[in-house]
Amino acid sequence: MRKVTKEDILNLYEYEKVRDQKLKEISQLKKRRRVFVGDMVTLVFENFDTVWFQIQEMIRAERMVKDEEIQFEIDTYNDLVPDKNQLSATMFIEIPDERERRETLPKLVGIHDYVFLHIGNKHSVRAVADEKSKMDFESGKASVVHFLKWDLTPEQVEDFRREPVRIEIAHDNYKAITTVPEEVKAELIKDLQSD
Repeated sequence: MRKVTKEDILNLYEYEKVRDQKLKEISQLKKRRRVFVGDMVTLVFENFDTVWFQIQEMIRAERMVKDEEIQFEIDTYNDLVPDKNQLSATMFIEIPDERERRETLPKLVGIHDYVFLHIGNKHSVRAVADEKSKMDFESGKASVVHFLKWDLTPEQVEDFRREPVRIEIAHDNYKAITTVPEEVKAELIKDLQSD
């Protein structure tokens, strides 16, 4: 899948003109790319469009106009765009109550190391988290946001198209498994087909 380039980015003025429409489009797209795993974890699978939108929103929020600042955002968020035979997701731990969040997050340290993609009964692929997730161990509590990737072999990609796909979290203090909905699976197959 191609990465976002400076040429893809709209300036603040041009982005404001299309923002409302883009908000609707990305909201609908994310619904087709969202998987709930248990009652506290949501995965949103990233692609070019979701990353482009995130970059545009950061530029808008920070009122960025300098090329080097914009390029920094592009470089930072482009890491979320999956490579060939790869899936990429942002994992959110959602605990609305602040007291419960304070109590629960220390129990979920390392959760990012226990997220698996099961393809049929043939393959189990462990997610690989970004470096920031490892800070959980230093801080003594799980971050509420993690960036995960699954690298698949060509055989696993082929089986992904044909077999049921499940996502499992097998952390000692959070166990959940769910089947990837067909609508989401169709989006992910597109991701795996793009170079």
